[in-house]
This record gives sequence, C-alpha cells and structure tokens, in this order.
Amino acid sequence: MQAHESSYNRNILLLLVVLTSFMNPFLGAAVNIALPKISESLGMDAIAMSWVSMSFLLSSAVFLVPMGKVADIVGRKRVFFIGNIILTLASILCAISFSAPMLLASRVVQGIGASMVFGTSMALITSAFPPYERGKAIGIAVSSVYLGLSVAPVLGGVLTQYLGWRNLFYTTIPVSIFVIAATLRYLKAEWAEAKGEKFDFKGSVIYVVFMSMLMVGFTRLPDPLAIVITAIGVVGLVVFVLVELRVESPVLSISLFRNNRVFALSNLAALINYAATFAIGFLLSLFLQYIKGLPPRDAGMLLVTQPVVMTLFASFSGRLSDRYSSNVLSSIGMAIIVLGLFMLTIIDGSTKNGYIIFCLMILGMGFGVFSSPNTNSIMGAVEKRYLGIASATVSTMRLTGQMLSMGIATLLIHLYIGSATDISANKAVFLKSVQVSFVLFAGLCTLGVFASLARRKH
Repeated sequence: MQAHESSYNRNILLLLVVLTSFMNPFLGAAVNIALPKISESLGMDAIAMSWVSMSFLLSSAVFLVPMGKVADIVGRKRVFFIGNIILTLASILCAISFSAPMLLASRVVQGIGASMVFGTSMALITSAFPPYERGKAIGIAVSSVYLGLSVAPVLGGVLTQYLGWRNLFYTTIPVSIFVIAATLRYLKAEWAEAKGEKFDFKGSVIYVVFMSMLMVGFTRLPDPLAIVITAIGVVGLVVFVLVELRVESPVLSISLFRNNRVFALSNLAALINYAATFAIGFLLSLFLQYIKGLPPRDAGMLLVTQPVVMTLFASFSGRLSDRYSSNVLSSIGMAIIVLGLFMLTIIDGSTKNGYIIFCLMILGMGFGVFSSPNTNSIMGAVEKRYLGIASATVSTMRLTGQMLSMGIATLLIHLYIGSATDISANKAVFLKSVQVSFVLFAGLCTLGVFASLARRKH
C-alpha cells in the first residue's frame, strides 16, 4: 500500500524523524556521561554500569529486524507511532527507578520502543522522498543523530551534576509527546508495500532468542559459561538462516545479502564501523573522569567535539551522495576514522585535553563523511517492499556493532581489572585496557575500509 502525497507533508514527516533521531542517541550518550553518578546512586560495579547502556542496545538490536518486517506488513507509520508511545512510558520508568534491576528492565523496554522507531525512520524517508532528494533528507536525519550526540555530553553533564541523573530521562518526555500528537494530527498516510504477507513468527522467535544469547554471551567473555552461550548463539543464527531460506515470507530475506552486493557490503561496512567506534564515548567518559579527574560537566564539554563535527559533515556528505558515489565517500570517511583511532592509542594521564579534542575532531569528520552516504547506498539498493527490512537491517548493523563495541571494551576492562569494582583504585590497569581497546578498534576499522572499497567493483 503506497501513500498518496496529499495525505502527508514531507517536511513534517522529516521533522518527526529528525526529533526521534535526535532523542534516542541523546538518551544513550547522556547516560554514558552519567554512569558514575548512577553507579553511586544504585550501587553498581564497572560491569553493571556498562549494562545500563548495553541493555538498551541489546533489546533494540534483537527486535529491529522483526519490527522492520511488521512495519512493512501493517504499516510503517503505525509502528513508528506505537514505538514512540513505548519510549515515553519507558522513559518515565527509567526516571523513577529505585534499584539497578528496575533501571535495567526499564532500559530493555525502552530499547523495544526504540527498535520500532529505528526500524521505520529511514524507511519512512525513503518512501516519502524521491531519489534525487533522498540523500539530502537522509543527511538531515543522520545529522540529527549526531546533534543528539553533540548536545548529550553537555546537557547530560549539566543535568547530572546539578539536577541528578533522573532528569536525563524526564527531559525526553515532552519531545516524545509532541511526536505522538503530531503523528496523529498530520500524518494520515500509511506505507505498507508488503501488506497481506504472513508474518514469520517462528523465524522471529529464533532470531530474538539466539541473537540475544550471542550478544549476552559475548559481553561476558572469557567466563566459561559465556563461551558456551556465545557458541549456542552462533549455531542458533546459522539455524535461523537455514530456516529463512525455506520460508515463503521470511522475517529477513537472506537473498538481499546473497544476491545484492551493494546491500551486503554496505551493511558489513556499517557493522564494522560501529563495532570499532561506539565504545569511544564510553571509554573516554570514564578516562576523563577517573584518570584525568574531570567532573561530569567538563568531561561532557570536551566529548561534545566529536558529535558537533559529525553533525556538520553528515548533512554535507548526504547532499554529496545525491551527486557522487556513496561507496567512495563512505570509504574515505572510514579511512579518516582509522587515523583518529590510531591517534587515541597513545593517550595516558599526561595527555593534554587539546590533543584529545583534536582526535575527536578527526573522528567526527570521519563519522560524518561515512554515515549518510553509506545509509543512502543501503536504502537505494532495495525494492520498495523491502524498505522496512532495509531500514531495520542498517539499524541492526548499527546497534549490533555498538553492542559488540561495548562488549569488546567491557571484556578488556574485565581482563585487566578482574573482579575489582572500583576503577579509581585500579587506574593503571584501566588505562592499559583503554589503550588496548583503541588499538583493536583501529585494526578492525582498517578491515572496514577494505569492505567498503569492495563495493566499487559492483
């Protein structure tokens, strides 16, 4: 079912996508800066702190693909609308949490709502905007993601330091309410090109269960039980692929990866990029507060450098991708990221703040040049009936990469600190784990450059 243009306004649709694209990364990045305060308030150790971020990412990642397929069948606007309602309710629960388990459970629910929004945002833009304007619109949406990341460290640091971490969640509620009301009032259209298809419930359950096991197990390595859980997760996902190859209307069309080189390699590039970069904010937030001794506000002011530069370059590169090769642009962006990561491998307690700011500027430029063209490449490589799945897939690559990135960082902290719960008492070994993390991320991103360049042969 294709919506008629008279039943919606492209600019209002883009505004709503921009607001939600801003709000969700704001929640993630603002929480990172508040982790030490949350830890003090609710009694969390270093590993539990990381799960405040990872619980949200996990539930978002595992539900994205099923929600993308649901959106293609029942309507992308409807799923987008319901997702925002869930996000609003979950934000209230996070704000009033009185224990670590309650906060983590609320973050899981928040992630489910986010998966419904993430899985439809780019699909709505691609559905509503013609190809010659799509890159520009995607660039604006991606820029709003980075704008959320830009505001988060500063506003998050100020709110945490002066009003408490709970206000991080309260601040998003009015925005969510506005999005819900505006969607009801102004978007009468619906997009459901796969309407009538049967939803693959069996495949969805297999995917959610084993994807969860893979991610949870990976973040708990090298614990022996975690190795078993991770292995079961890998085997389960292989079973999922085999099941999907035999289903008439699969929740995830494997043929998109098998027969569409641009789609497959663009998603691989996105996965590698986020796996090599997402934990930078987490690690530097702890580094600046525990090693450099900065308060949350000052740490946030320093970390804002990267997303501000991202915002500037993402919008510009999105416009360029309407005119020039998305593959070349995103490959250049990935190479710039490699440079920034290698520069961070030498930081220690004596590193000047100016050097860290310069590194973050380089990384911001790379992220901005990579993200918009790569997303445009993915969304332009599929038929309309697969737009929900394509949107969900690129979001899955992003969130799975983020989860893997946090898993790598957490694993290294665990290997170096062990069962110790106080980073401030183990500064030397924590610093070593940060340096090793950046070395691994730089190597991983180098592989991503080659994956991105391979699309040029298509």
